[in-house]
Amino acid sequence: MMLAAGGHWGGEVVVVTGAAGGLGAALAGQLAAAGARVALLDRDGAAAEALAAACRLRGGQALAWACDISDQAQVQRVLAQVEAHWGGVTVLINNAGIAARALAQDCRAAVVKQVMAVNYFGAVHCTEALLPSLLAAGGRIVVISSVAGFSPLLGRSAYAASKHALHGYFESLRSELQGRGVSVTLVCPSFIATGIEAAALGGDGQPLRRLRDVSGRVATPDEVAARILRAAARRQRLLLPSATARVAYALSRLAPALYETLMRRRVGGEFA
Repeated sequence: MMLAAGGHWGGEVVVVTGAAGGLGAALAGQLAAAGARVALLDRDGAAAEALAAACRLRGGQALAWACDISDQAQVQRVLAQVEAHWGGVTVLINNAGIAARALAQDCRAAVVKQVMAVNYFGAVHCTEALLPSLLAAGGRIVVISSVAGFSPLLGRSAYAASKHALHGYFESLRSELQGRGVSVTLVCPSFIATGIEAAALGGDGQPLRRLRDVSGRVATPDEVAARILRAAARRQRLLLPSATARVAYALSRLAPALYETLMRRRVGGEFA
């Protein structure tokens, strides 16, 4: 069931990366239904176009672009086309990401670099390209991080590193933009029922073919998307959209050793 996007999105021009499936598709669909003009970016251009067509059939304004956000030149070219088509961008949602599951001792440096290229540098590429437009509009930047962005997560060293990097970059950027009209919302979900884990890389760079261990309730993309858009509409600094995320945030700061013990019990089984 499609949930309602929070806030007033009519007239906004929103770029969503990783928009062809999962959380990105839920965000794009809700934004289009709420009146935003949505640019769907994804490596899978055909899937992004299919979603854009579905949004248009429901009366929304959506267009798709095939884009590998790890390629800076490609990002600059595509986002220049988006800006030219709609006269600027007012909201950027850095959602695209990939996962990797392996103990650090078993994870090749090339895999760490690949995860960083998408999860961290992809967001930096998009933000750098659109920052002048966002400043002109007094816009919003939304960054989809993770519980792994503020706490350790066993067997996810590459993924956690990329998400921690997002926090360092975008919290610093927020301080640099203070008083200039652009807000930065960091979103730290726990587990969402998306395809990212199905495509997770192993330590050797090959796709894994085993299920992950999870902690807490697995949320649907639609419900998390609705919470994200409500937070973005309020220009909220940080969103912890689940009880699991909120408990992890508090414990990792107030009792880090206890957090690590509990986390290992919950998600360590797949590496035993």
